[in-house]
Amino acid sequence: MPPPCLRGAVHHAPAAGGSLEAVSTQYYVAQSLDGYIAEADHTLDWLLSYDGDAGADVSQATDGGYDRFYEQVGAVAMGSATYEFILAESGWPYAGIPSWVFTSRELAVPEGADVRFANGPVAPLHDEMTAAAGQRNLWVVGGGNLVSQFADEGLLDELLVTIVPVWLGDGMPTFAKRLEGKPLRLIGTHPFKNGMTELRYEFVR
Repeated sequence: MPPPCLRGAVHHAPAAGGSLEAVSTQYYVAQSLDGYIAEADHTLDWLLSYDGDAGADVSQATDGGYDRFYEQVGAVAMGSATYEFILAESGWPYAGIPSWVFTSRELAVPEGADVRFANGPVAPLHDEMTAAAGQRNLWVVGGGNLVSQFADEGLLDELLVTIVPVWLGDGMPTFAKRLEGKPLRLIGTHPFKNGMTELRYEFVR
C-alpha cells in the first residue's frame, strides 16, 4: 500500500530532466515493526491512527523525505487492490505519471489519468515501464504480491521501508512470499522525529 499520508494529496509529474544516471526500480513502503503493511482485513487503520508528531502530512512526517523521493519518480506500478484503495481514499494522486495497474479485471480510470492496465507477468513490461520513467525511477507502489513478482524476476533495485513503531501481530506482509536468494545490503538509515525510521536497502546482484 502507498503511504497513508497520501490521502487527499494530488501530485503532479515532476519536471523533465533530473540527475539520475539510470532508472532504479524501487519499493517504497511503510510497515509495522513486525513486517506488515496492512491489517488482515486490508485496512490501514493502524497507520492512519499512528500518533506521531506530524499527523497526516506525509512531507512533515518524513522530514521532507517523501517529497525528495517523489521528485525522482517517473512511473508507477501497482496491483488492483492497491489501485482501488488509492481511488477510494484519495482520488488519483499521480497526475501526469504513467501508471501500470496489474489486474485481470476491468476497472474504472480516473479522468485525465495515464493508467495502463496489464494482465500477466511483470517482466515483459519492465523495459516499457522504465522507458516511460525517462531519467527517473519506477516506483512499485504495492501490494506485496506484485512486489514479490518484481523481486522474483530480479527487477527490484531498492527497498525503502519506513518502520512505524507499531506491533500488529498479523496482517498483510511487506512481501507476499519468501525471497529466495535475494540478499539485501543496507545503504542508508534516517530516523524521523515522530518515531519512525526509514531503512534503505539495495538488492545485491
